[in-house]
Amino acid sequence: MTRPGLPKLIATDLDGTLVRSDETVSAYTHEVLDRVRAAGIPVVGATGRGPRLTELTRNDIRAADFLVLAGGGWVVDQSDPAGPEVLREERLPREVLARLLADLEAEVGPLTVMVEASGEAGAPLWGDYHPSWPYPDLFEPRTRDECLATDVIKAFARTADHHVDALLETARRIIGPEVAALTQAGLGFVEISPPGVDKASGLHVVAQRLGVDPADVLVFGDMPNDLPMFEWAGWSRVAVSNAHPTVRAAADEVTLRNDDDGVAVYLDRLLSR
Repeated sequence: MTRPGLPKLIATDLDGTLVRSDETVSAYTHEVLDRVRAAGIPVVGATGRGPRLTELTRNDIRAADFLVLAGGGWVVDQSDPAGPEVLREERLPREVLARLLADLEAEVGPLTVMVEASGEAGAPLWGDYHPSWPYPDLFEPRTRDECLATDVIKAFARTADHHVDALLETARRIIGPEVAALTQAGLGFVEISPPGVDKASGLHVVAQRLGVDPADVLVFGDMPNDLPMFEWAGWSRVAVSNAHPTVRAAADEVTLRNDDDGVAVYLDRLLSR
């Protein structure tokens, strides 16, 4: 339920929510977010993108004081003029990933697997290339053994025989939350993160830093990986109209789709009250 007044913190997903289908953010959206920040409300970009895509993320949400990256596993405070500070950095141990992939393959058959191992700018994903993956320029083919030779920020898995939502349901049945956090972000892959990592836990780090109660946080999203922050935030949870059905069902309000600047339109009206 939307609370009166203004929120004390605003967090938005990027791809599919703030970012349009042509991978751009409108000048109007940037202008509205600048007005939000000028009104004294900190802005957070909360995304599944890993730290290797930090500069792209900063360009897409220039007003952000904080970035919640890798679905919550990496949190950056960039409000200090002296330079950004990493507040959280989580990795999934390689032996845990190897075991859970083996358990999942025993249940569903062979998986296409990619891992995000490096946080360096522009670093590629490693693993089994799949033609549905939309970013082939940031990918490097590697064997499963090579992918499992190091702890990872995140892993991605898919199978030809399961819709991603069905695969996610199966994975959650056989892999407990104490082992790994599982979600999907609209890319056709189940995303595998360290246990306890989601956008809510990443935003919790930001809220503690600022002394903000979750009840005073407004969030925007479109995909199942946004559901934890919808459950956590209390001022209002807003889905764009192109959102996954589960996100629309969890939302307090629905704004216009991402291609129609739904987040900016909502915030513009909010600031004009």
